[in-house]
Amino acid sequence: MNQKHLLLITIFVWLAMTAVAQDLKDWFVFSPENQPTDAITDMADWLDKPAGKHGFVLMKDDQLEFEDGTPIKFWGTNVCSNQPFMKPEEAVKWGNFLSRFGFNGVRFHKFTWDATDGIHSTVISGDRWKNFDFLCNELRNKGIYYGWSHIYGHKVMKADSNRIMAYSELAATKFPWSHLNGTTSALVNFAEDLQALNIELTVNMLNHVNPLTGLKYASDPALSFIEFQNEDNIFWSAIEKTLEQTPTYKAMLSRKFSQWLKAKYGTDEQLKKAWNNEGLLSVESIAAENVYPQPNHGLFSWEYGQALKEKRPVKQHILDKANFLYDEQMKFYKKFEKAIRETGYKGPLVGSCWQAGTGLAHLLNLHADAEVGMIDRHNYFGGGNGHSLAPGKFDNTPMVSKIGSGLFSSGLQQLSNRPFAFSEWMSLIPNEWTAESSPIIATYGMGLQGWDASYVFATDIPRYQPAIHSGRGGGIYNATSPTQMALYPALARMIYRGDVKEGETVIHRKVDLASVLKGATPLNETVKQDFDRKVMEGTFPLQLMAAGKVALSYTDENKTEFLKNFESLWKDSVMSSTTGQLNWSEKGKGYFTINTAGTKGFVGFSNREPLQLGELTLKTDNEFAVVLVTSLEKEKGIANTNRILVTTIARAQNTGMKFSDDRTELLVRGNAPVLLEPVKLSMKFNRKTQPKITVLDHSGKKTDRVLSAEKGWINLDGAKTKTIYYLIEY
Repeated sequence: MNQKHLLLITIFVWLAMTAVAQDLKDWFVFSPENQPTDAITDMADWLDKPAGKHGFVLMKDDQLEFEDGTPIKFWGTNVCSNQPFMKPEEAVKWGNFLSRFGFNGVRFHKFTWDATDGIHSTVISGDRWKNFDFLCNELRNKGIYYGWSHIYGHKVMKADSNRIMAYSELAATKFPWSHLNGTTSALVNFAEDLQALNIELTVNMLNHVNPLTGLKYASDPALSFIEFQNEDNIFWSAIEKTLEQTPTYKAMLSRKFSQWLKAKYGTDEQLKKAWNNEGLLSVESIAAENVYPQPNHGLFSWEYGQALKEKRPVKQHILDKANFLYDEQMKFYKKFEKAIRETGYKGPLVGSCWQAGTGLAHLLNLHADAEVGMIDRHNYFGGGNGHSLAPGKFDNTPMVSKIGSGLFSSGLQQLSNRPFAFSEWMSLIPNEWTAESSPIIATYGMGLQGWDASYVFATDIPRYQPAIHSGRGGGIYNATSPTQMALYPALARMIYRGDVKEGETVIHRKVDLASVLKGATPLNETVKQDFDRKVMEGTFPLQLMAAGKVALSYTDENKTEFLKNFESLWKDSVMSSTTGQLNWSEKGKGYFTINTAGTKGFVGFSNREPLQLGELTLKTDNEFAVVLVTSLEKEKGIANTNRILVTTIARAQNTGMKFSDDRTELLVRGNAPVLLEPVKLSMKFNRKTQPKITVLDHSGKKTDRVLSAEKGWINLDGAKTKTIYYLIEY
């Protein structure tokens, strides 16, 4: 290499390093207190204490309300695995932490793997449940409700062997996800012996009396929902791999299906005629009771798609297989529902929270969930490969750039007559725009679309994580990051005060399930799935999701209805909501504005343009930012409140974190502490009196730094104040 080339390379490296240094020169270390007191942002007083005071949570059409008629929305988080059995001293910290950030709901998730006596899979452990009882009582006293997502694959134990048809086969099963090995997952949807275990465990839990409340859990109105099973249904793609390992259960399933076919067709000759000599292997017959129903949503989704493409009905053998599987799912769900109701529990039920592909399987699975309770779904967005933050390519697309993309698309599964919950979601690092996710869910999901519950995934410790990932392993599912948790004091106030109103229904997809089971293809919506991450698309403009409610109903007709003159809401690449409170622009990289009485602000790439939001003008020099201006009073809006919280968040990253030049590849993960990009903001209220502006610290507590307005303009420069919170007082 000659000296000229070496000099050029040296200059290039120096310029690149200088650019990186310049990019981060004003970023500051995020340093909140672990257990702050007297924080301006504290939400504890906003929670309605104790949980359960209004009676059980009930479903009323498409909403949740308490027995006394009080409406309720849950803004919650997931607490997983052995965490619900934490020691009492930890439970106190958790109660304080969750209430401080405004969580009124917790989803206890996959927590029964180690909750039994170690001998039987259905007998709960007394010692562990003492801790569980303490935590539940601590939460209810704080005004925090708890729901059970307790079964994510029921682990069988040796004491169960005499109750299980093929214990050795089941105990040896291997899933693509090792935590499901040796569980009832997938097979439970049709196998009665396995169903009995899941149901017995749940009933035992419900009949357990918490000595601190004096109530068995079936009688505890703070128990806000019970989920039958997490991410499982009879159409689940993993079921066929499981059946290959459990020939006894595969034979059972085939026998059941053969008997179902015999009841419908009588003979093999009639079956072959109805099926047009398709869908049967040469060795399969009703007589031999070995007709296999192929329980994989991929098959049903593909066949439905082919029928749409070829403009023909779905093939009969596909319809029969799907119909049979749906019947088996319904038998299980109705049995589970009956057992729970017999304990006296009145609250909402959830069948499962997993989508079964598209088309036929999806519509049947969604209907099965609706038959026993509310609709609940999961979705994730962004991230790289795997569950840990590691160098490699990743999706750095912002959701605000395309309306209806990413997490928000899950709302396509909302039914018109059932409450809707989003019980697992997260925008995954190292995507740089993760701060956009919780405002999208809170504003457009919980607000405009009228969703009823949100549980971010997941909260592992009762304080902020020291890095943007969780734990030493670099977990990417981290709710305790400043790009998530720091926004919740503003978002929770917006939700509980009801600032964002539900929109009018702008599109209503009506589906006649009876016609679908005869081959009709009324719905053409697709799902592209990468494990937990799903991208859903419809045949209508997804921009309508930013205009008003998007609903689906099971009716006696196949029809799609649009709001009259909905086109007028879309102007110059901006979709306005039917409420007049929200505008989502797809210009540039995209952004949306919030203009309600109690909360105003913007999320995304505002193109550095001034934004007029009623009596408030905002302008930022940042390329990307989340700015939320919120009244701190329950009964007063921004125009007449004395105290206003300003929250400013942009990007966050680990110290030492490095990206490729095009920001699509993580080169170095980095580690603690977290660095925050400063937000530079100018704002002006249309008020006559001069405000007092106090800089708050990273925990939301007052500092001794006071700023002054200049000719009515409030200029907040995060590079100088090194903070994300400000208090404005009039």
